[in-house]
Amino acid sequence: MKIILSTLNAKYIHSNLAIQYIKQYSKEFDIDIYEYNINQELDLIVREIHSAKPNIVCFSTYIWNINETLEICSKLKKVNKDLIIVLGGPEVSFTQNEIMLANPFIDFIIEGEGEITTDELFNYLVKKNRVIEEIDGVTYRKEDEIIINKPRPLIENLDIIPTPFNDMEYSENKIVYYETSRGCPFNCQFCLSSTIKGLRFFSKERVESDLLILMKSGIKQVKFVDRTFNANQKYAMELMTFIMENAPKGMNFHFEVTAHLITDEFLEFLKDVKKGLFQFEIGIQSSNPKTLQASGRTTDLEKLSYVIKKVNSYGNIHQHLDLIIGLPYEGYDSFRESFNFVYNLDGEKLQLGFLKLLKGSGLLQKADMYGFVYADEAPYEIMETNDLNFDEIIALKLLEDVVEKYHNERYFYHTNKFMIANYYETPFDYFEALSQFWGFNDYEKVAHSRNSLYAKLFEFAKHIVKPQQIGLISEILAFDFLSSNNQLPFDYMGTERIPMADIHDILKREEVLQELDELSEIPTKRVVPKVKIEKFHYDIERLIESNYLDIRDSIEIYGFLHLDQGIKQISVELQEEGRYGQN
Repeated sequence: MKIILSTLNAKYIHSNLAIQYIKQYSKEFDIDIYEYNINQELDLIVREIHSAKPNIVCFSTYIWNINETLEICSKLKKVNKDLIIVLGGPEVSFTQNEIMLANPFIDFIIEGEGEITTDELFNYLVKKNRVIEEIDGVTYRKEDEIIINKPRPLIENLDIIPTPFNDMEYSENKIVYYETSRGCPFNCQFCLSSTIKGLRFFSKERVESDLLILMKSGIKQVKFVDRTFNANQKYAMELMTFIMENAPKGMNFHFEVTAHLITDEFLEFLKDVKKGLFQFEIGIQSSNPKTLQASGRTTDLEKLSYVIKKVNSYGNIHQHLDLIIGLPYEGYDSFRESFNFVYNLDGEKLQLGFLKLLKGSGLLQKADMYGFVYADEAPYEIMETNDLNFDEIIALKLLEDVVEKYHNERYFYHTNKFMIANYYETPFDYFEALSQFWGFNDYEKVAHSRNSLYAKLFEFAKHIVKPQQIGLISEILAFDFLSSNNQLPFDYMGTERIPMADIHDILKREEVLQELDELSEIPTKRVVPKVKIEKFHYDIERLIESNYLDIRDSIEIYGFLHLDQGIKQISVELQEEGRYGQN
């Protein structure tokens, strides 16, 4: 019998680890993997799977793909009544009876960890050497009844799951997901990991063997899906050391870590990590103690703040900080405080998410208590709570959009900082005002290029700053533009062009060559296309050093060199007409 394992990922760059594990665990069967994403045409997926003539199709389901998956399965069954359809994954593991009743085309549901259960089901369906009533973790139909077998115990020794990484096809444009553990030491009530008790690890030897395969694959990023990578500090540091010693140049590893668990020993260790090798995602979710308690989180906010700022000071690890909108007791004013707390930690990204009432989660069971109103369809996103009304949710949706566009890519870093320091009481107030401007002009309804975003921010700033500072804000925007784009600023940004002959002169100066030693062996004519230098009328560097408060008129020359290994700033002093010296 021919078996297809399939799923729809949220994005093209994502991949699914679960179906790879299942294929390896059940390698004796004729199994193919058909992986898609939710942006693809569903009828195309139906045609492709049907044309492969499978006997069994298994889908891995999540909140982002359940609706599309059900539509695909319904159509597949209509044109092949004999096709056996199996669903697994978190989106079907808690409401099996409800899903089977509503979708008669589903034959089996796999609850919880799928490797052993799916293998036993394949043995039952293909080899006829199992009794369906004795397969733990399976839901099935028996005449007009839906039978839910008892749950399967968790896999204690994760190393019994064969590695899938020898046989996978890799693309440098896709993220590979990897886990060193299953479970979580915490009990967050919005997360499904709270439904799994205990924490289990793959052996260090197994993980190191897998990582060596991935390091030779040519991929650019490995994203660890462990809910708390540093739950066991010794284990985490040993694996990170292995990565530091073996990872090829240009490869990046993303970890979800709990900041308040990081000790001073761990901090000292992180100081020596090569820049760009590691990336941290830190779920803060709220700074409201009552909200954290109701959400089942035990967070030492003071320790968390210390750790994040300490890692920031090293300048070698990007930190993505998460907040959830819609948690218990987190009203609009409370969220404002949480936003300001997290923004002032100055992580590279501030990721705003809206609460999803996941099936099986603790908060779903207390929905009435907290006044949760949420969407009936996946992803079950919050619409209203006792503390946050729908109009406020709408406002925060706009805020999320603006923060994503104007904060998270760092293209407007100094402009944002100047506006906050000089015109707003808090960072939230600034982004709130910007989001209101965005909404008033219906800018959220159309796509924007990066150049368009600069123009829209200048349009906003002109209405806020003092008339005498419009020239200043335009040049701060130009400074941001030069640091992020290998092109010259637009005319509205107020800077002046430097003659090409003077640019050549600047790049040949001994002081510049000493600072930018990678240029010493490269002919100047090959460097010029990579450098953009402009004349400014304000001392932007002094402004930045003064926390955006010391505003001085001054003729300054700033440039940025865009190399493969990163962007480097060139600051040049105008000594006299036609002559330049490096600061």
